[in-house]
Amino acid sequence: MARKLLLTVLIIALLIELALTGGAFFAPAFTLKQFGVKYGPDTTFLAYIVAWLLLFVSLVAAVAVVQVWKRRPGFATWCYLLGVWWIGIGAGIYFAFGKPDNLLLDSVKGLLIIVLTWRCQASRIMARRY
Repeated sequence: MARKLLLTVLIIALLIELALTGGAFFAPAFTLKQFGVKYGPDTTFLAYIVAWLLLFVSLVAAVAVVQVWKRRPGFATWCYLLGVWWIGIGAGIYFAFGKPDNLLLDSVKGLLIIVLTWRCQASRIMARRY
C-alpha cells in the first residue's frame, strides 16, 4: 500500500514539476510572475536558470518514479533526496519570504515522500526476514 501511495505522490509531483518546467521555458514571464518577479531584461537570465533547475528536479523525480515502479533497491536514495529537497525549498521560502503556500505544498510533499519511502523500506525488511 505504501508503494502505491509513494508512486502516486511521485507521479503528481513529477507532473507539477514538468508543468513548471514547461512554463519556465516557454512562458517565462508568466512563470516569474507566479513567483512575484517582474519579467524584463534584468530577469531573463533568472528565468533561464530557474527553467534548467526545474528540469533537473523533474529528471530526478522521473528517475525516482522509474526506480519505485521497477522495485529497484536504490529507490530510497532518490526518494529521500527529493523529499529533503522539497522540505528545504518549502521551509526556506516560508522563512525567507513568508509564503505559507510553498511550505504546505513543497514541505508536506517532501515529508510525505520521506515517510512513504521509510514505510516501503520497512515492509521490504519485514518481508525478507520471514
